[in-house]
Amino acid sequence: MTYEFLQNYWWVLIALLGGLLVALMFVQGANLHLGNRALSDTQKRMILNSTGRKWELTFTTLVTFGGAFFASFPLFYSTSFGGAYWVWILLLITFVFQAVAYEFQNKKGNLLGVKGFRIALMVNGLLAPFLVGTAVGTFFTGSDFTVNKMAITDPSAPVISTWGNNWHGLEALGQYHAVLLGCTLMFLAAILGSLYVLNNVEDEGIHAQMRRSLKVAIGPFLFFFLSWTAILLSRQGYAVSPDGVVSLEPFKYLHNLLAMPVVLCMLLVGVVLILYSLYLGAFSKSRKGIWFAMPGTVLVVMSVFFLAGFNGTAYYPSCTDLQSSLYLDNSCSSYFTLKVMACVSLLIPFVVAYIAFAWHQMDKKKITAEEIEGTPHKY
Repeated sequence: MTYEFLQNYWWVLIALLGGLLVALMFVQGANLHLGNRALSDTQKRMILNSTGRKWELTFTTLVTFGGAFFASFPLFYSTSFGGAYWVWILLLITFVFQAVAYEFQNKKGNLLGVKGFRIALMVNGLLAPFLVGTAVGTFFTGSDFTVNKMAITDPSAPVISTWGNNWHGLEALGQYHAVLLGCTLMFLAAILGSLYVLNNVEDEGIHAQMRRSLKVAIGPFLFFFLSWTAILLSRQGYAVSPDGVVSLEPFKYLHNLLAMPVVLCMLLVGVVLILYSLYLGAFSKSRKGIWFAMPGTVLVVMSVFFLAGFNGTAYYPSCTDLQSSLYLDNSCSSYFTLKVMACVSLLIPFVVAYIAFAWHQMDKKKITAEEIEGTPHKY
C-alpha cells in the first residue's frame, strides 16, 4: 500500500460516511411532520416512535464521520473545526436537543412540555441537514483561512491554521452557492423522512400526508439541486499541480466529472434512483421508495466528495491564500497512521452487518396505533 493509495482510500471512506450520514437524515426529515396539524397526537407519536428507533444511527454516523476526518486528515479537522466552529457547535447543539427531546418529552414534570420538545426536534430537522450541506458547500466556494505549518515551531503561538474573520464559519451563509447545497440537503432530508415513514408506519392517514408532503417537496428540491449542480459545473475550481501549487481553473469540476467516468456514472445512477423513489412515493401506491432513495443518496453524496477531492483538486480551498488550500497530500496523517487505520477499517463490513441485522429486527413489525396506545415502552 503506497502513501497515495492510502490517501485515496481514506477519502473514499470519508465520502462513504458522508453519504451514509445524509441518507440517515431521514430521521430529521420525518420529525418535521410533528408540526403537521392534519395529524392527530397518536399519529405524531407513531412517527416519533418510528424515528426514535433509528436516531442513534444518525448521530453515531455523524460522530464517526468527524472522527474519521480527524484521524485521516487532521489538518482539515483543526482548520475547519477549530476555525469555522460556530457551524459545528450549532449542529451539535441541535443533536443534543434531539436526544433530550426523545427521552424527556413525555416524562411527567418536564420543563418545556411536549410541544417544546417537539419544536426542538423540528428545529433539528431543519438545521442539521442545512448546516451539513452548507458546510460541505464550502468545499467548492472556499473559506477564509490561512495555514502556516512553520508556526508549530513558535513556542509563543504554535497555531498552524488561522481564521480570517470573527464569523468563524457563519460567513458561509453569505455564499449563495453553499447555501443552495444546504437547502438541497434540507429538502432531501424531508423527502427521505416522508419515504421512510410511508414504509415504516401502518396508518392510511399518515400515508396520505406523506404522499402529499412528497409532492410539495419535489419542486423545491429539484430547483435547489439543479441550480447548485449547474453553478458547480460552470464555476472555476481550485486545481493542484503535481508540485503542489494551487491555482484557479475555469470549469474545474466539469473537467473532473468528465475525467472520472466512474464518478459520472455514480452521479447519474444516484440521481435516477432518487427520482424513481420520488415517483414511487408520490405518484404510485408503492411504499418502497426509501429503499431506492437511500442508496441513491449515498451515490450522489460520494460523487460530490470525489469531485471535491480527486483529480488534483483542493477539497478545502482558501479564498484568502490559494496556497493555504488543503488537498489530500498536504493535509493527511502519516503513512503509519493511515496504514494502521486501514487495517482497522477492515472491521467495517462486520459493523454494517450488525446494523443491518439490528435494523431488520426493529422493523419486523410496522408501527401501529395499537402499539402506541398499548405498550409502555414508547417515546
